[in-house]
Amino acid sequence: MKYRKLGNSGLKVSEIGLGSWLTYGKAVNDQTAHDCIHKAYELGINFFDTANAYEEGKAEIVLGEALQRYVRSSYVVATKLFFPMGQDPNERGLSRKHIIEQCDASLKRLGLDYIDLYQCHRFDPEVPMEETLYALDDLVRQGKILYAGVSEWSAAQIEKAVGIRKDHRLRPIISNQPIYNMLERYIEKDVLPVSNENGMGQIVFSPLAQGVLTGKYKPNAEKPSDSRAANDSTNFVINSYLRNDVLKCVEKLNTLAQELDLSLSQLSLSWILSHEGISSAIIGASRPQQIEENVKAVDVELTKDTLERIDNILEEIKGFAPLR
Repeated sequence: MKYRKLGNSGLKVSEIGLGSWLTYGKAVNDQTAHDCIHKAYELGINFFDTANAYEEGKAEIVLGEALQRYVRSSYVVATKLFFPMGQDPNERGLSRKHIIEQCDASLKRLGLDYIDLYQCHRFDPEVPMEETLYALDDLVRQGKILYAGVSEWSAAQIEKAVGIRKDHRLRPIISNQPIYNMLERYIEKDVLPVSNENGMGQIVFSPLAQGVLTGKYKPNAEKPSDSRAANDSTNFVINSYLRNDVLKCVEKLNTLAQELDLSLSQLSLSWILSHEGISSAIIGASRPQQIEENVKAVDVELTKDTLERIDNILEEIKGFAPLR
């Protein structure tokens, strides 16, 4: 495994991280989830991402249980808040009340004394940004979190947060967690440049486009019965990728990967890691073997010619915008 600094902070995270969206506490039984987490740790992954809203806290519980056997300083836990955790009006969003209460709740579920990276899962237009940033800063002062980050914030929102932080001398936001893969590249326009300028690293989710960039889905073919796309409880995002023009493009990428003696997932992950400003790519896994294959991407160095060939293939679906 290789490690990168998270933005301009001193925190080092594995180039491949393990996430728990749509998997742990949901589609994957707890023992298999533990096996995946242990395999990831064994292979050098030190960055584990989750969120309070993933199965109403169950994903945090599963992750916390699995990590108990390891020395606390050897891993980095990131979790998030924003989405509803109950029916009451204050059980959602980025108000000071919700941030403080949900931080305590996440610590309890994870079984930890502190959270390494606490992230705003989305932007909250109903709460003054100053309120949110001061609450996060107070949690750092209290030692409940070590760093703060955001997820899927726009370039303008990031710039505003940076300005407030500087004006009020608050601790920096060190990361953004956006979706990023060969098929969804919106962050390249302004989010990446603004983040790089302000010392924020990207820890990207869905780097394999919900499994589409593994090559398992074929044009004009039935969905594999054991796939995420065939499961109505987890396919609400992936179905928007399953267009024939997209899948034909994926076939060409798979052919290129085979020429390079790589799997398509390894090609896809190494492509992400070749971009400036990327600190870690968060994979999901329902089997330990998937992690074993994916971590090999950190040793792949793509040539300029290969990167150009990838761009030429992706030009065929330029403007593709999946529903999410």
